[in-house]
Amino acid sequence: MHHPSVTIHDKQFSLYIPERKILHSVEIVATRLSHDYRGKRPLFLSVLNGAFMFASDLMKEMSTPCEISFIRLASYSDMHSTGKVKEIMGLNEDIRGRHIIIIEDIVDTGHTIAGLLPQLRQKGPASVEVATLLIKPESLQHNLAIKYPAMSIANDFVVGYGLDYNGLGRNLRDIYKVI
Repeated sequence: MHHPSVTIHDKQFSLYIPERKILHSVEIVATRLSHDYRGKRPLFLSVLNGAFMFASDLMKEMSTPCEISFIRLASYSDMHSTGKVKEIMGLNEDIRGRHIIIIEDIVDTGHTIAGLLPQLRQKGPASVEVATLLIKPESLQHNLAIKYPAMSIANDFVVGYGLDYNGLGRNLRDIYKVI
């Protein structure tokens, strides 16, 4: 069911990106990935919770053999560095020599990816790239080469298609932005 607007908690959201446009963008990314990784059997690492829907639709469109695993990032404070460090939970695979593609729901500031990439690279993969459903170029605070963005959006607060607002809204088929 597609609605012109939805209310989640205390906020109103209006329809921003309809499901058919999302799925078309996902198909384009999958086609590029299938071409670029033909014969390489990449391992996708989907970041929970937000990326589950994007990961599912992306996998369905991949035409080259690939594997997927789900990781979660836990923040903990590190007294020796500034702020929070992300710890990778759930990565049980040996990624040495593997072609890794991180699947993210949204890259806004880029803090998460900037923290994740060095940790993954220490484990000796053949390559690491990022596929993200959404990217907010205006919000990016790190010099990151995000090779596989499905869609670029303005600096709006969005929900739906896996993205939540305080736990709700992930189940919506379309993406909505706050009014």
